[in-house]
Amino acid sequence: MHTTTGCGPKGVRAATLETLVSAASDVDGVWARDVCAGDRLLVRTRNSVYSLFAGDDGTFVVAGGWFAAQGASWTRVGVAGCTWGGHAILTGIIAAVGMCLEFDNGVRTTRIREVRVLRDTPTLH
Repeated sequence: MHTTTGCGPKGVRAATLETLVSAASDVDGVWARDVCAGDRLLVRTRNSVYSLFAGDDGTFVVAGGWFAAQGASWTRVGVAGCTWGGHAILTGIIAAVGMCLEFDNGVRTTRIREVRVLRDTPTLH
């Protein structure tokens, strides 16, 4: 399992649960409710780049980062949510700049620096 530290709300060294709950409502990121099957998310962290391909069952096929380092690219895994580096996890969010993405297999990324959603748009004939 890979875990990292250093993902807290900017300028906050330690936060109460109340502070985290308050900050959660202002998170601008990619929420699970907005991801469609077939969407591809590119997540660039401090140390890696991950590609997440959304399935129709709420899981993702993931390549890059820790998965590539372990020879496990193209693994199907769920996203537990995002954290600010502690144990408080914001579920329902897939990725947000400044947070750490946590997969349901326990892998937690370093701080997210960029997130892109690539969506196939149907062509009209």
